Amino acid sequence: MALVIEGEERIAAPVQKVWEALNDPAVLKESIPGCQSLEKTSDTEMAATVVLKIGPIKATFNGEVTLKNLKPPHSYTIQGEGKGGIAGFAKGGADVTLTADGPNATVLRYAAKAEVGGKIAQLGSRLIESTSKKLAGQFFSTFGEKVGG
Repeated sequence: MALVIEGEERIAAPVQKVWEALNDPAVLKESIPGCQSLEKTSDTEMAATVVLKIGPIKATFNGEVTLKNLKPPHSYTIQGEGKGGIAGFAKGGADVTLTADGPNATVLRYAAKAEVGGKIAQLGSRLIESTSKKLAGQFFSTFGEKVGG
């Protein structure tokens, strides 16, 4: 089952500061809902552990996050894949672009695609889509507060 999530967040910080935060595992860890750990394994790769509750299923996902198509400080693609044991798997990615909105503000736009399988996929597309949109919204609003706050 695949879904697409798009949105944007205005962040009260210059593009360079937002770019640096998007590449900072500590900021990302604090912004990702349910993130237990996020460690940089190379300049473009991170290992993550995330606990998510989707409907009645709570699962711990262990996975890899890779940064691709880097065009500092304006855009990149973030891709991830996680396995949640019997709960199933989730994989996806997001194209992220940063546009200056004056000297001290940035508009962050994202277009994410996600795919889930296993028990999670059996929960139904409406529940998965609403949960995914909620999690994406939480990530970007928390990220915006941390960077621009």
